[in-house]
Amino acid sequence: MRILLIGATGTIGKAIAAALSRRHEVLLASRQQAPLHVDIADPASIRSLYAQVGKVGAVISAAGQARFKPLDELSDADFRFSLDNKLLGQVNVIRYGLGSVADNGSITITSGVLAQQPMRGSGAVSLVNAGLEGFARAAALEAPRGLRINVVSPPWVTETLQALGMPLQGGLPAATVAQAYVGSVEGTATGQVISP
Repeated sequence: MRILLIGATGTIGKAIAAALSRRHEVLLASRQQAPLHVDIADPASIRSLYAQVGKVGAVISAAGQARFKPLDELSDADFRFSLDNKLLGQVNVIRYGLGSVADNGSITITSGVLAQQPMRGSGAVSLVNAGLEGFARAAALEAPRGLRINVVSPPWVTETLQALGMPLQGGLPAATVAQAYVGSVEGTATGQVISP
């Protein structure tokens, strides 16, 4: 199967690519250096990516940024950045991708544990993660041609906790998290929030 992976240069993206490339043709896209360039905060960039790759069997988005700051420090610009990037960026990955995914294919996006388990500083992140989960459930009800839409809600990733110098308790290795995406692509679930 041809799988378009957006966010391929990130910690989770690299692990997803490694897990899927053994059995599938994985097309790597990223805002950073990757064979295919995309900025999901820019609708034209998403449309251009889909035009470039043509039909695929599945799309995975492991991309999207949101601001992590105390509530009284989050500015209008911080909220707008988070909404335009992680939330609307991935909403548009689904919306614009419906015509590019083959019949009975799938689109999988990424939220995160802060939708269910907020913490101090996660106001904007929790907002966009919860919004993504609600949208994916609703979009799955209307997806045409047997397309499946799911969202993976990863916990903190061990490699990220290490890089931030935070305690590793509660973290999962990226390779373990990647298996949730594999299950979404290769399985039959739709309209699900998948927690690794």
